[in-house]
Amino acid sequence: MTQTATRPEFPVPATLPIHDDDAAVVNVAALGEQLLGRWADSRRTARALAADPALHKVEGATSAEHRARCLDQLHLLVRNKAVHRAFPSGLGGSDDHGGNIAGFEELVVADPSLQIKAGVQWGLFGAAVLHLGTEEHHSRWLPGIMNMDIPGCFAMTETGHGSDVSSIATTATFQPETNEFVLHTPFRAAWKDYIGNAAIDGKAAVVFAQLITRGVNHGVHALYVPLRDDAGNFLEGIGGEDDGLKGGLNGIDNGRLHFTHVRVPRAHLLDRYGSVSEDGTYTSPIESPGRRFFTMLGTLVQGRVSLDGAAVAASKLALKTAIQYSVERRQFTTGSELSEEVLLDYQLHQRRLLPRLATTYAASFAHEELLTKFDGVFSGEHASDEDRQDLETLAAALKPLSTWHALDTLQECREASGGAGFLTENRYTSLRADLDVYTTFEGDNNVLLQLVAKRLLADYAKEFQGVDFGVLARFVATQAADRTLHRTGLRRVLQTVVDTGSERKSAIALRDEGTQHELLCGRVDTMVGELAAALRGARRLPPAQAAAVFNQHQQELIQAARAHAELLQWEAFTAALPRTGDPGTRQVLTWLRDLFGLCLIEDNLGWYLMNGRLSAQRARTLGPYINRLLLKLRPHAVDLVDAFGYGPDHLRAAIATGAERRRQDESREYARILRASPDAPLDEKTLIARKAGRS
Repeated sequence: MTQTATRPEFPVPATLPIHDDDAAVVNVAALGEQLLGRWADSRRTARALAADPALHKVEGATSAEHRARCLDQLHLLVRNKAVHRAFPSGLGGSDDHGGNIAGFEELVVADPSLQIKAGVQWGLFGAAVLHLGTEEHHSRWLPGIMNMDIPGCFAMTETGHGSDVSSIATTATFQPETNEFVLHTPFRAAWKDYIGNAAIDGKAAVVFAQLITRGVNHGVHALYVPLRDDAGNFLEGIGGEDDGLKGGLNGIDNGRLHFTHVRVPRAHLLDRYGSVSEDGTYTSPIESPGRRFFTMLGTLVQGRVSLDGAAVAASKLALKTAIQYSVERRQFTTGSELSEEVLLDYQLHQRRLLPRLATTYAASFAHEELLTKFDGVFSGEHASDEDRQDLETLAAALKPLSTWHALDTLQECREASGGAGFLTENRYTSLRADLDVYTTFEGDNNVLLQLVAKRLLADYAKEFQGVDFGVLARFVATQAADRTLHRTGLRRVLQTVVDTGSERKSAIALRDEGTQHELLCGRVDTMVGELAAALRGARRLPPAQAAAVFNQHQQELIQAARAHAELLQWEAFTAALPRTGDPGTRQVLTWLRDLFGLCLIEDNLGWYLMNGRLSAQRARTLGPYINRLLLKLRPHAVDLVDAFGYGPDHLRAAIATGAERRRQDESREYARILRASPDAPLDEKTLIARKAGRS
């Protein structure tokens, strides 16, 4: 049973008529336009700004210098009107939610600290006022937030609860006699922690707390809270400290905040989804506390969406640098006495870089679908509860994969560039340090994948709502027969008979679009079905026992969610192929899509063999066919990274400037001249061989 509720709206098309022509040529300009996507103009504008040296990270700067520079850069963004696209047109914005995220993502190429500090100011602090507040709040605070008169914080995370937002301990208790909330931090673990702008720059914060009125806790709500006076001193009852030096992103002044019976006016409650009257009566347009909580947090999903795109951009930067270097750098002599081998001509080097290039393309196309879904929800065009749930689930599925992939790609590109890759001037190490935290903020990756798995299980359960006993019985019988077929080896036997004597037939079957989809989709469906069976009845158990059952299957939950997210990326890549008009480019992209899909199958080959989804005969053809795909893609590698559209001012890596090619050309010319010279020294091994011949 295929799980489709959380997939973006792009069907898998029929295989296009393309010719398996090794002479295919990539149209770099057209492919570049396709990658820019729907919000191409926003991306181009943002990239032009990101090329400005005034926005670039200065490597080696102290933390204090980096922080001061980032604060100045935020004002530069304001002057360039680079961060207001999502705000209302009546306040100087353009109500362009998709374009806002598309442009924001590109700031990562200038400096990840700048991107995240801008995200704190406008994507979290400002967005919370925009989406959780009312028009009164908008007119009062958004102009100052937009123009940086009010640098602010997004104070949600607490030291003791991290991603578990519903359990935060900070309280906001309403007192009718003064028409105020009393904001209080009851113990040390309830301090707001890792908060951007909290250490120095923040003048105000959106603070999340448990809202208590008339003796009832109505759950997590947000309040607008002034933090500092004009001299930069904390206001009465507010305290905090600097988080100090971090593993990366040291241009951001992360800090901790705590509140001791701080009085906040009732009008400062951001009450779009829950309000309190003067007498303390609580009302909300959303009756269910759980649904209300997830609706409020869902309005802030843009953080996850933007991190997904920023991680993809960082992967593109790394691969452009590493692949450019790999076609210029020569190492070890093979078939020529005058010229050493280009790195990318080695199969191992192709294995290291080209599958990651394929994954980056898949992640890029999937991100475009995510951004389209995001814009549809926030523009109101497609804003039903189901649309919002799909957006939240899709973001929770893709953000973990892209951020993990970015770290893996940066590290592999660093190693593939040898000692040069370790130099700060080539940016791998700096970018990796800065992007490390992307895997744990805006939701820890593993926690997000658990959310995806729960949604998959919920969708699975919905398939059986209202069906009669006969339908359910037939499905259970089919599932049982299917499991028997795979586990007894019957399908393995059948597949072996079909494959025997023709490895080429096996390879052709694996490269077939339908076969890849069946294998990837079948793995998800099987994993979700087995989880559903294992967890059946857990809801009827006492809470402690139910939690224990869930915990016993937590690893399988993560694996199923990850497999689902990988399937979404493959489907997005496949859906992009018909939009590639140039036949040669489409052919190359099809090879790249095949490489992505087959590497996913290879990475999980144990599962496919143990579950009888691949015969040993067919599995043996997988590695050799992947290697043949690498050979097909090798001539197009530079074109594929050139299509990313990042120039020297974006890369800022010494090994991507062409200097290595000039050094290698000089070296080969020197060897040629030396070899032709009568004064060239005789190699000792040649002398030994001559003596051996005479004897």
